[in-house]
Amino acid sequence: MEPQDTKRTARVERSTLETSILVEIDLDGSGRSNFNTGVPFLEHMLDQVSRHGLIDLSIEAKGDLHIDAHHTVEDIGITLGQAFAKALGEKKGIRRYGHAYVPLDEALSRVVVDLSGRPGLEYHVDFARATIGTFDLDLFRELFQGFVNHAGVTLHLDNLRGRNAHHQAETLFKAFGRALRMAIESDPRTAGATPSTKGFL
Repeated sequence: MEPQDTKRTARVERSTLETSILVEIDLDGSGRSNFNTGVPFLEHMLDQVSRHGLIDLSIEAKGDLHIDAHHTVEDIGITLGQAFAKALGEKKGIRRYGHAYVPLDEALSRVVVDLSGRPGLEYHVDFARATIGTFDLDLFRELFQGFVNHAGVTLHLDNLRGRNAHHQAETLFKAFGRALRMAIESDPRTAGATPSTKGFL
């Protein structure tokens, strides 16, 4: 069945001794989002993915933030990846590949994604500083690693330039949303076929 003929939505819950995460996603949404994670800067970045990817996204998270945000951010990435894979389904009739360049003032990022079924992450981001507020920017790698491992996608993220860490992060997440939007779109020329010589992704 072609993607446009079915609802591409998912609801995934994940609970461990460290975190409890609930993700709801609609890949054919309008960019609505709702977050309650206890990590405000992460929520600001995920809102960029939702708005620029036209993906409706709701995330509820309770984690051991009294220690730090590591487990919460990583487990959000894992659960988001699981929800994305579930919503995407058999991937028939989609474009499969997506890419985007996004600037913000002096910063510029490029994101390329392949909904290949094979997890792979190339992450090349040298932030101008280590933290924004209390948020440790190293955690973004953990977020994306969790996502690709469980979504089964190949993802290349490159910040090409930037002096302001907030600008760098924002271009990265906006480009991620735009690249996903392109990759999950229906391609009418495929007539609903799987975009792979293997016959499946």
